[in-house]
Amino acid sequence: MNSIKLKWLYLFVLSIIWGSSFILIKKALLGITPYQLGALRTIITGLFLFAIGFKTIKTIKKPDWKWLVISGILGSFIPSFFFAIAETEIDSAVVSILNSLVPLNTILLGFAVFKIASTKRQILGIIVGFIGTTILILKGAHLNPDQNYLYAIFVILSTLMYAANVNIIKKYLQHVKPLTIATGNFVAIVIPAFIILLFTDFFSAVTFENPEFKMAMIYVVILSFFGTAMAKILFNKLVHMSTPVFASSVTFVMPIVALMWGFLDGEAFSLLQGIASIIILLGVYLSHKKPPKHS
Repeated sequence: MNSIKLKWLYLFVLSIIWGSSFILIKKALLGITPYQLGALRTIITGLFLFAIGFKTIKTIKKPDWKWLVISGILGSFIPSFFFAIAETEIDSAVVSILNSLVPLNTILLGFAVFKIASTKRQILGIIVGFIGTTILILKGAHLNPDQNYLYAIFVILSTLMYAANVNIIKKYLQHVKPLTIATGNFVAIVIPAFIILLFTDFFSAVTFENPEFKMAMIYVVILSFFGTAMAKILFNKLVHMSTPVFASSVTFVMPIVALMWGFLDGEAFSLLQGIASIIILLGVYLSHKKPPKHS
């Protein structure tokens, strides 16, 4: 398979996996707390990655460790908790749409921090995307007055971290293999995650006979294996073979998958929110569309 087809295949598979992650988080939260979910997701993912990538750790050069640690914190550790916290108040479908801001933030950070030039079309896409985001949040707060839409801040902050991470991988870790990056990331964050889990009283308060807890653990294992471990490796490969903006555009398709799951789970979603979602995706499209070539 040529590299162009492979890029799109990775993008499609990641969209399915990550688009389904939001409903898995929602279901897992029925049996465990968001802090337990974030910690367990990190620990279980780390175990999966160590099992297949432990030998790659010795190939990591000392200067690369700094960026692997930063990448692990921004790309996995903090967002694992932030998304779980956000979904205690906001529907999973809405969270997935807000996550579509990743490509726009990738361009913003690429320009502001990593000195990657942006076009006028990309800037227009960013403005359009953020208009859609504002409408989505305001209408969501009106439609679901019992939900605290200030928790959308956790998602927006996570998209900024994801955007920073994809730029870091492209600029500083391009020479490191995808599996090595993923394994190195979790070497740095597994122990902090375990410490947090201890402080949640997980081992003393949990009742293993509770059916909700059992189901939550099944959801967390699925989320960890597919939504984090496997997806991290695929995503790192995608970053290596494409651009940061193309790789982050996985969030363009994810909301479609997440909306389907949310609809099946009975989540409310208004026409105006649908329009706002289209506006966000239009912003992402504009930011990706190549300008016409002049002869």
